[in-house]
Amino acid sequence: MAKKYELKDFRNIGISAHIDSGKTTLTERILFYCGMIHKIQEVRGDGDGAKMDHMELEKERGITITSAAVTVHWDNTLIQIIDTPGHVDFTVEVERSLRVLDGAILVLCGASGVQSQSITVDRQMKRYKVPCMAFINKLDRAGADAMNVIGQLKEKLGHNAVPMQMQIGHEDQFEGIVDLLTMKAYYFDGSHGEQIREEEIPADLLDKAQELRGEMYDSISMFSDEMTELMLEEKDVPDELFHKALREAVIARQVTPVFMGSAFKNKGVQLLLNAVQRYLPSPLDRSYEAIDNDKVNEDHASEQEAKIEIVPDKDKPLVAMAFKITEETYGQLTYTRIYQGTMKKGESFYNPRLRKKQRIGRIVRMFSNDRKDIDFAEAGDIIAMIGVDCASGDTYCDEDLNVTLESMHVPDPVIELALKPEKQEDLVKVSKALNRFMKEDPTFKVSVDEESNETIIKGMGELHLEIYVQRIQREYKANVTVGQPKVNYRESPTMQAAFDYKHKKQTGGSGQYGHVVGSLSPLNEESEENFTFKSNVVGGTIPKEYIPGCEKGFRESMSKGPLAGFQVIKVEINLDEGTYHPVDSSEMAFKLASRQAFKQAFLNSKPVILEPIMSVEVETPTEFQGTVQGDLSSRRGFLTGSDMREDFTIINCEVPLAEMFGYSTELRSMTQGKAGFSMEFCKYRPVPASIQEQLISKFKEAQAKGNK
Repeated sequence: MAKKYELKDFRNIGISAHIDSGKTTLTERILFYCGMIHKIQEVRGDGDGAKMDHMELEKERGITITSAAVTVHWDNTLIQIIDTPGHVDFTVEVERSLRVLDGAILVLCGASGVQSQSITVDRQMKRYKVPCMAFINKLDRAGADAMNVIGQLKEKLGHNAVPMQMQIGHEDQFEGIVDLLTMKAYYFDGSHGEQIREEEIPADLLDKAQELRGEMYDSISMFSDEMTELMLEEKDVPDELFHKALREAVIARQVTPVFMGSAFKNKGVQLLLNAVQRYLPSPLDRSYEAIDNDKVNEDHASEQEAKIEIVPDKDKPLVAMAFKITEETYGQLTYTRIYQGTMKKGESFYNPRLRKKQRIGRIVRMFSNDRKDIDFAEAGDIIAMIGVDCASGDTYCDEDLNVTLESMHVPDPVIELALKPEKQEDLVKVSKALNRFMKEDPTFKVSVDEESNETIIKGMGELHLEIYVQRIQREYKANVTVGQPKVNYRESPTMQAAFDYKHKKQTGGSGQYGHVVGSLSPLNEESEENFTFKSNVVGGTIPKEYIPGCEKGFRESMSKGPLAGFQVIKVEINLDEGTYHPVDSSEMAFKLASRQAFKQAFLNSKPVILEPIMSVEVETPTEFQGTVQGDLSSRRGFLTGSDMREDFTIINCEVPLAEMFGYSTELRSMTQGKAGFSMEFCKYRPVPASIQEQLISKFKEAQAKGNK
C-alpha cells in the first residue's frame, strides 16, 4: 500500500440488497471511479462478466453466490468493500459479512422498492447493529420513483429515512441529481459519467428542492441541540455542523440518509462515495466485545459477565476473526477481520476453539479474485490468510489472551437431498467437494442416513443445493445423481410435562445408577435459543459433578425426537432433584437417565411436528394474478398482502416448503414465462393433523423394519 492511512480514514462497508437491485453493478462503478479497473464489465453478457463475480456459475447466471472483498482508495479514505449475494439461499454470506463490517449500503431498486430480501438484510443489519445508508438505484427504469421507495423504507422497515438528494427527471428522462445540502444540480458526463458537471437547479424543481431541504434540516436537527438553536434563531447552520450531526445520528442508527442514482447509467456513484467517507463509521466509531474464556472456565462466569471490550489499537495484543473460508489450489484462503493489535506473517497466534497456536504463513490484501502479498495487517484491516487450517467464525488472539469474539448467527438448513456419485471411482472427489463446501458454508450440512446409507446434503433452499451439485460437476469433474428434495421437519412440545426417571443396572460388577426429577416445557417462539437447561438442584441430591452429564443427555436427545425421528426444537428443561448411589453413580449413568427422562416427558407434552414455512414473493403480470393466487392457495398458501406496480402485481404469502418444490417451472408455464418469484425461510408452523399422522406412521414402519 503506497499511502499510509490513519484508522479514522478506514471504512469497512458491505453492499447488500434484494436480488437484482444492482449491488454488483454499483460495486463495478465504484472500482472504476476509484481507478482500480479501467474497463467496466457488466454483470451479464459482455464476455468476462463483472470483476466481483469471478465464479463461472456467477457469470452464467448473472447472480452473486459468494461475497467478494476488495480494497479501494477514494479521496484520502481507504474503503474495504464486501459485495454480498442477494439470493436468500446464500444468506450466510450476508450474515458473516455484516458480522465483521462497520457500516453498510442498503441498495434498493427505484422501481421495485423494498422487497422480501431487503427485509431480511435489514433484519441482519439490526442484529449486528450495523449503521447504514440507503442508495436508491435504477432510477432510469420504468416506474421508478425515489419518493415512493423512501415511503416504503419508513413504513416497511421502520427506518428514519431522510432524502439527501432529489432526482432530476423520471424514468428514461432521468438526467442527474440535486444535492439538497449544496443546492446544486449535478450531471454526469463522459462515456462513463466520470466528469461531474455542477449547474444551478432547474427552475421548475427549485421550490420542491427547497421544501425537501427544509425537511432534511428539521430531521437532522432532532439529533443536535446546537443545530436546533441556530435554526430557532434563524441563523445559517454551518455545513461542518450538519455533517457532524448527521454522522453521529447515522452511527447511532437513528437516521438512514438516502442517496440516489443509476449505477448502470453511471449517475450518482461518486456522490455516494463522498457520503460513505463523510457519514459511515471508521473502526474507531464502533464498539466491539469478546468473551474472556478464562473467566468462563475458572470463575464459572456467564458469557454476559465475561465480556471484555476490544479496542482498535495496533499496539495492543491481537484479536482477529476468520469470517469466511474458500479452498484454493494453494490451500485454504481465510478472510479475516483484525479488531485489535497487529498480525505479522510468519508469526504464530492462538486459536481458542482448537486450543493451539497456528502459524500465519502468508497474508494478502484481496481484490476480488486477485491478491497482493503484505507483511503485516493492523487493527481495522480486512485481509486474507493463506494456508491456515481453521473454521468460519474462529477467533485468533495473542497467547496471553484467551478470548472469543461472539460468533455469528447461523440459520438451520430447511431442505435436504440424497446424493450419490454415478461412478464409484468418483466417490473420493465427491467427498472432497462436500468437505470443502461444509467448511466454507456453515449452512450447508452433510450427513449419512443410517438406514439407507445414502449421503444427505442439507441447505437453505433448492437453488442453494442446486448450485453445490453443479459445482461438484464442474470443479471436481464428478457426476452425481440426486434424489427428490425432502423437507426438514421439526418436533416441539406444546405443554409442560414432568419427568421422574431412575436408571438402575446393579447386577454384578460395577453398576449404574442415576435418578432425575424435573420438568420439560416449550420455549417461547420468540427465543433465539432452541434448548435451555436449568439446574434447581439444592442440597446435593445430585452431586455437582454429574449435572453436566444430565445436561448432555437432554441436549443429545434433541437431535432425534421420539415422536417421528425429527430434530426437536424450543425445549426448556428444569432439573429439580434426584438421587444418587455413592458407588454406582457416574456421569454416564446420569446421562442415560436424562435421555430416557426426555423421551418420557416429551411424549407426554402433546408434541407436534412442525414444518418450515417460506415467505414467498411473486411478481406477475396482473392478467395472471387470479391464476397465481389460486395456485398458491392450493399449495396451502396463506396470503399476507399484495401490491400493484404499473401492470404488475406483487403477491406476498406464506407457503409450506413441502408444497414449493419445482414451483419455478410451474410458475413459468402458468404465466407464459413472465412471472418471477423469490422465497426465504420465515418460521416453523405445526403441520395439519393428517400429515402428522402420516409422518409418525412412516417413522414407526421404518423402526419396525430396522428391528427385524
